Amino acid sequence: MEFTSKIAPGMTREVRGEVTEKNTARVVGSGSLDVYATPCMAALMERAAAELCQCECPAGWTTVGTALSISHRAATPVGLSVRAVAEVTAVDGRKIGLKVTAYDAREEIGAGTHERFAVASEKFMAKAEGKKG
Repeated sequence: MEFTSKIAPGMTREVRGEVTEKNTARVVGSGSLDVYATPCMAALMERAAAELCQCECPAGWTTVGTALSISHRAATPVGLSVRAVAEVTAVDGRKIGLKVTAYDAREEIGAGTHERFAVASEKFMAKAEGKKG
C-alpha cells in the first residue's frame, strides 16, 4: 500500500483547550506552580498537527510524531483558554514538517517545530506489538 496524500505546505489546523487544575505544572509534575504545564502545551500543539495530518491521510494510514522542538515563553493561569495552531511547512514523501504555535487569551505563549511521519497503521502496530516477544 502506497502513501498518497493531499497534505501540502500552508495547510493549518487550530485546536482549543482550557487551563484547569488538572493540566498545571504542579499537578503533572513538570514544576511547582499552578500555571499551564509545558507538557500539556506540547500535547495541544501535537494534537493540532495530528488532526491536520489525519484529515488528509488515506484509509489505513496515520501519522506519528517523530520530533518536537518548542519553547514555552509565557505563563497561563488556571481559568484561561488556550489554543494551538499547526501549519504544514514542508512535505517530503511521508515526512511532514510543521510550525506549531500556542496562545492564551492574551498572547503567544509558545512556538516551535514539529515533525510527523506517515505510517500504515496495521504494519506500524504489528511492529510495535512485536516488541512484546
